[in-house]
Amino acid sequence: MKRVAKADLPTKICPACNRPFAWRKKWARMWDEVRYCSERCRSDRSRKRRSADDGAAGEPPP
Repeated sequence: MKRVAKADLPTKICPACNRPFAWRKKWARMWDEVRYCSERCRSDRSRKRRSADDGAAGEPPP
């Protein structure tokens, strides 16, 4: 079996942590849809977005 060098795999930049991450076999079918390098970055990003939306209403929390 021929292996592909890690340097030859496609990479993307994670919008949450701004670090590069490489293609993984489990992402083979949906590589175009993958945006985050990990579940942690994905959940942190949505958590930050939710907290920013809560504060944007202009009203102090009760």
